[in-house]
Amino acid sequence: MEATFEKQVNNEIYHQLGERWYTAKDDPVALLRAESRARNPWMIQHIRQAFPSAPIKILDVGCGAGFLSNALSVEGFDVTGIDASEQSLLIARRYDTTGRVKYQLGDAYHLPYEDASFQVVCAMDFLEHVETPAKVIAEASRVLMPGGLFFFHTFNRNWISWLIGIKGVEWFVKNTPPDLHLHRLFIKPKELQEFCQSNGLQVSLITGSAPDITRLAFWKMVLTRTVEDDFAFKFTNSTLIGYIGFATKVG
Repeated sequence: MEATFEKQVNNEIYHQLGERWYTAKDDPVALLRAESRARNPWMIQHIRQAFPSAPIKILDVGCGAGFLSNALSVEGFDVTGIDASEQSLLIARRYDTTGRVKYQLGDAYHLPYEDASFQVVCAMDFLEHVETPAKVIAEASRVLMPGGLFFFHTFNRNWISWLIGIKGVEWFVKNTPPDLHLHRLFIKPKELQEFCQSNGLQVSLITGSAPDITRLAFWKMVLTRTVEDDFAFKFTNSTLIGYIGFATKVG
């Protein structure tokens, strides 16, 4: 258990979602589904560009109910998903249409894999849920092969991300639990780059990610506090709210 007297992020909610991971529109988990619809094809494209022919072994750290892992498996990749919530993993297995994803209960600070086991490691919407993200990145680097890719998605730390990423969700999405996110755990891009560089990872690309406010679904959420299936995120030049990117294992 992490020793701290500060307020803790509410990770217990992920043990209780059950089927709502994939069905709820009146819950912030619907935003996670929308994010995955935007970023999964983007990640697949970059993985294929980096590894055009070889069989690819991918580790999804903090995989939750498998939004990314299951999509990667459909593409033919050899995928392992690890998470601290057995309840979430049960749902992930249920929605794995390939039946090939290796889901495992485990600790991101102590990954149960040998050095250089994977060509790709992912930590999507996860680094802002731990007290020591640098330890997670160190473990990701350890299990990556030289030349492998570490993908990340997280929130920037500033007043705009607090207003939109925390308060906006509380105001405009039903059933948002207390302490879904904590502003102190958000990570500035420069900090993430330093964590990567300290652990043998060279950041290759960072780009912004934000809700697409041009869609009717965004304004319907504001009015109804529900997130419809056509709600969407888009990539932007600004990293003020959230950002996605990848780093390459040096050596």
